[in-house]
Amino acid sequence: MMDGPRMIKPFFRCNTQGTAMPLSRRLLCVLPLLMACAVQAQDYPNKPIRIFVPFPAGGGTDVVARKLAEHLRQDLGQPVVVENKPGASGNIGADQVARSTPDGYTLLVTAAPFAIAPAMFKSLTFDPVKDFTPVAQLATVPLLLVTRTESPLNSVADIVAASRKAPDSLSYASFGNGSPPHLVGESMKLLTGTRMVHVPYKGGQAALPDILSGQIGFAIMDVVSMTPLVKAGRLKALAITGPQRAPSLPEVPTLSQAGVPFDTVGWHAMFGPAGMPATVTDRLNAAVAKAMATPDMRALIVNGGSIPVEPATSAAQWGRQFRSDVETWGKVARDSGATID
Repeated sequence: MMDGPRMIKPFFRCNTQGTAMPLSRRLLCVLPLLMACAVQAQDYPNKPIRIFVPFPAGGGTDVVARKLAEHLRQDLGQPVVVENKPGASGNIGADQVARSTPDGYTLLVTAAPFAIAPAMFKSLTFDPVKDFTPVAQLATVPLLLVTRTESPLNSVADIVAASRKAPDSLSYASFGNGSPPHLVGESMKLLTGTRMVHVPYKGGQAALPDILSGQIGFAIMDVVSMTPLVKAGRLKALAITGPQRAPSLPEVPTLSQAGVPFDTVGWHAMFGPAGMPATVTDRLNAAVAKAMATPDMRALIVNGGSIPVEPATSAAQWGRQFRSDVETWGKVARDSGATID
């Protein structure tokens, strides 16, 4: 067994000769730095905050982030600027935040593809779990299974029956390889023992002509873009993902209620770099919860087809849920063989 002094390795040097100092003197050197960090965290925020959205301007995540920023400016008393950093399925903006100083002044508001990234990108430059601090979940974002009004498919049971009768004859659309809709479709195949053909598009609007013409059997798309078409009678909704029905479409059953036990759902959420002080994280979590409870934020979420998080979750609760989502999506990707690079 090693003796006491040799078990303690030098971790800080502040003398000009470069030799290791006694532990007591080393602690005296480090203590002012720790105190300075603590004071800075207690004084948070005292300068502008930047929120990076890793998707183009005008999308669902961007709209939520910009409205949230308005409320945070009022609550935190500092400018809150939203910057779009799109590219690589959201990975470019996320990587920039991961490399930022963990002081609470550089944040990320992103969506569920962030949790899927480790399973889909072999060359990912960050780890969503190890390199980030979960701050708050803003809303859940369900996905909608839709088909053309004239389709003989009237339920998830019809999809399963048709796929079993003629494997690989039924196709489904998503908005891209590795997207949440793609993996929901793969989950359906795994859970029901069926074979269907995945056809990726660059969004719901790009897929719409093929859905309406019957070229595609059904689609799994975001509820925001599909709900108006369902309400207008151009499409019929067969199921919605997530643990609960959407307020905007209360008559549509969840995927689990329709017989496929899969309730992982998309979301909008806030993260910071790994190592953010707990006081800063909790301050941001409280500010976000206050903002998301306001009537205008609730209306923005519900009218967009998403679901408010009620009751608001703590940063720790959201962190546990996020890690569970990373594991769930990762398992689906591994079991199905889905990948991007």
